[in-house]
Amino acid sequence: MKKRLRILTILLGLTANMVSAQSFDEWFKDSTLRLDYVFAGDNRSQHIFLEQTMATPRWAGRKSQLSEAPLRGNGQIRLSDHQTGQLLYVHTFSTLFQEWQATEEATLVQRAFPTSFLVPMPKRAVDISVTLTDFHNRVVGKMTHTLEPTDILIRRAGADGAAHRYIWSPDSVPDLTRCIDLAIVAEGYTEAEMQKFYQDCQRVVDALFAHEPFTTLKQRFNVVAVATPSQDSGPSIPREGRWHRTAVGTHYDTFYSERYLMTEDMHHLYDLLTGVPFEHIIVLVNSDVYGGGGIYNQLLVTTTGHPTFSQVLVHEFGHSYAGLGDEYAYDDGFESQYPADTEPWEPNLTTKVDFQQKWADLLPDPTGRLGLFEGGGYQSKGVWRPSEDCRMRTNESPDFCPVCSRAIVRITDFYTSP
Repeated sequence: MKKRLRILTILLGLTANMVSAQSFDEWFKDSTLRLDYVFAGDNRSQHIFLEQTMATPRWAGRKSQLSEAPLRGNGQIRLSDHQTGQLLYVHTFSTLFQEWQATEEATLVQRAFPTSFLVPMPKRAVDISVTLTDFHNRVVGKMTHTLEPTDILIRRAGADGAAHRYIWSPDSVPDLTRCIDLAIVAEGYTEAEMQKFYQDCQRVVDALFAHEPFTTLKQRFNVVAVATPSQDSGPSIPREGRWHRTAVGTHYDTFYSERYLMTEDMHHLYDLLTGVPFEHIIVLVNSDVYGGGGIYNQLLVTTTGHPTFSQVLVHEFGHSYAGLGDEYAYDDGFESQYPADTEPWEPNLTTKVDFQQKWADLLPDPTGRLGLFEGGGYQSKGVWRPSEDCRMRTNESPDFCPVCSRAIVRITDFYTSP
């Protein structure tokens, strides 16, 4: 108990009261601009295409620290005022496309991956720059386009969409400005199974907020369940020749990896969420077979019926929400994601290129729990993690280590600071 209180004292003592360089109301409307892109290429080339834009009512994202980013990610969107060039808004992310580029298949064929992003609707013309970086943090793809908010070809969508209800909110009327808005989307649940979906959503809330620091941070989250029925029950399993008609189109065997369960059509997923205020997505899959994945600022996919549901959910949310890296190793990747000459952007991994920006300030640790433990980021050598065990390393670990916990608190502070 004393150790936990010490960790929480460190975490809650953190401050993230940075002042935004500009006022939200000066530059943006209280509505959302959806940007649909297609990222395409192979392991050597990246191309970015704009497919369409859409406007939806209300903005559920942050209204402060607009021109800053808490993590680098593997990609970035920047909105700048068209007249003056002033940077107005930054959003960072990672994508399934960039994961695929590290596979052997990417050496053999070119593929395209649809993806979508939400930014606040500008009041006047902006230049939007989309940048992709490689594992060395080098810019390998960039596209800039100008958007005029009065453009008649921006599709206008109303507030009516899929049926949804709040599973958790600290307020009787959810406050979109001071809370992280988390949407849980039904996948592989038929109309007749929707009651099970809502029950599984409650299991998500119970599991997530049973783990620190989320327990302490619970008052800063809204959780909404989005009831999107599927024609068939359960996801597709290509290796068994089973292709189901489901709401989100998830399937096992993503990248020919048996347990990797993902959807490759983010545009369709965002269509399902039209009218739902959200910042982060959990796709809840009606299956008792282990599978899923989490991608920073994109989505989390997980199944509900396997025995380690709770542990896997919390682990994958560490990826998709806080940008935490995997702390285990297996050395069978086609290409190293953590080269020796580049410091990882994930806050819980280091190659020692710039360790001072990581958890050096927490060492030496009087409890002996924190240090530099080699093996992480799928590599047994050349990548170090902060503790012997953590939720980001094994399903058996009951909690996040202090470094991962601090990262979760910091990113929550960033997005919920007034």
